[in-house]
Amino acid sequence: MAGLAPTTLNRLVQPVIEVCTFYDVLPWELSPRQLDQYFAGAGKRGHTTVRKKITGIDLYFAFLEQRYAGEIRRRFGAVVESPVDAFNRPRHRGDFGLRIPPSRAEMTAFFAAWRQELGSARKYPVAVRNYVMAKTAYISGVRATELCLVRLTGPCSCPR
Repeated sequence: MAGLAPTTLNRLVQPVIEVCTFYDVLPWELSPRQLDQYFAGAGKRGHTTVRKKITGIDLYFAFLEQRYAGEIRRRFGAVVESPVDAFNRPRHRGDFGLRIPPSRAEMTAFFAAWRQELGSARKYPVAVRNYVMAKTAYISGVRATELCLVRLTGPCSCPR
C-alpha cells in the first residue's frame, strides 16, 4: 500500500494480526465462527472498539479479495472470503470496486488526444488552462488531497 505511513499500515492490519495470532491461522483461514468467538471472549472490548475492529477486518478482506485473491488461490489453494458475516458486516463496506491506475501509455494517449482537441475548443483559454493544470498535476505526481488545497489568487491573466 504505497504512500501510507508505517503507523497507518500497522493500525489497519493490527486487528487482523490480533485475531490470527490468537488462533494461529493465516488471514484467509479465519472463519466467521472464530471471529465471533474471539470478540465474545478474549477480544471482548467496548461496543465501539469491537465495531471498529470488525470494520477494519472486513475492509482488510475487501482489499485482499480485490487485489490478491487470484494470487492467494494460485499459491495456497485458498479462497479469500471475509470472516465478517452479513450480521456483523458494516452497512457501507466501501464497495467502490477495484481501481487500477492507468498505465503510462494510456496517460500519454489521453493527453495527446486532449491536446489535439484544444484547437477546436469553444473556450480556448479555459480549455488550455484545464489541460495545463491537469498535465502539470500528472507530471508532478501531486496527491489528490494536496491538489485540492491549491488556490489560485488574483485575477486571471489569460486572454479572454
